[in-house]
Amino acid sequence: MGGKRLGDYLRARREIVRPEDVGLPPGGRRRVPGLRREELALLAGISTDYYLRLEQGRDQNPSPQVLDALARVLQLDVPATAHLHALAGPPQRNHRPAEPDHVSPGLQQLIVTWWSRTPVAVLNRYMDVLASNAMAASISPIFQPGVNVIRAAFLDRDLRRLYLNWDEMSSRAVAALRALVGTELEDVRVVELVGELATASPEFKRLWVRHDVSPSGTGVARLNHPDVGELTLQYERLTVAGTHGQLIVVFHAEPGSPTAERLALLQAETTGSELPQ
Repeated sequence: MGGKRLGDYLRARREIVRPEDVGLPPGGRRRVPGLRREELALLAGISTDYYLRLEQGRDQNPSPQVLDALARVLQLDVPATAHLHALAGPPQRNHRPAEPDHVSPGLQQLIVTWWSRTPVAVLNRYMDVLASNAMAASISPIFQPGVNVIRAAFLDRDLRRLYLNWDEMSSRAVAALRALVGTELEDVRVVELVGELATASPEFKRLWVRHDVSPSGTGVARLNHPDVGELTLQYERLTVAGTHGQLIVVFHAEPGSPTAERLALLQAETTGSELPQ
């Protein structure tokens, strides 16, 4: 399966790069989008036959130098290049016990007390919400424990009205899911989740087959909140040490901004509300 994963990734990224992006003339009729195999091989300094074997999964041991050359032509950033190397590596046998669907008591207390005025949620590697505080639940129904964030993003139509930058957020969510699951694409839960969404949402399927990988820990969410109006929130994703992929997602506003004032209103409204369990 390792060779197929590598081949699928190379093919997807090759089809995204335009000839003019790598200094080739854009003219001429092309039967496929992006670069031709022979163009990529030439620019990477390898034979077309060898590249074809890589893309077809018949050669599973490319050198780091070959992978770096391919990454350069495919214009991969550092995380995507690391993902390429991981796909080309030996299969990883996962003997870890299943990740518990809860957070540690210490982390639970932390998000209730220390971050009581800041929207905070804890997700697992499948993007299930494991815990959240009242502020997180107040800015979006997506941050209720038990909700799968990426499923809701593509299947809950109400979220498209809530999130003003839904296109950007959904694209980043798919790339983040790829980063979280890494090379463990045969994980039963991953197969089920991706299969469900690819069947139900053409938009998810289009983004998934791009093979974008983004572990980036920061971004901006813009919401049209029904009670307090527009919110522009910076978010940070922080890895929880000692877990298999749990993340803390923290939202914050620029001090003194209209969003900060509106968050204060929400905080006043939620004072005394209980943390969703």
